[in-house]
Amino acid sequence: MFKQIPKEIRKEIIEKVKLGEKVSNLSVQYGLSSKTIYGWLSKESGEDFVSVIKYNKLKRENEELKKLIGEITLEMNIKKK
Repeated sequence: MFKQIPKEIRKEIIEKVKLGEKVSNLSVQYGLSSKTIYGWLSKESGEDFVSVIKYNKLKRENEELKKLIGEITLEMNIKKK
């Protein structure tokens, strides 16, 4: 059975996502699935908004990988000397 989430809570969650909070963190905080929140975002703002969120996540992951590669490269260079 589905639980009904008040509109105020939905708006609150959507606003938090727009301000940059992670959907995964909000889903745990509010006891909802990420899929539910992404569904609300799709209805609220259209697919473009969800795509922006996914793009930002990929961009963040890419930056983390670049940093990691830099650290590994530095370590390798230090060990060579």
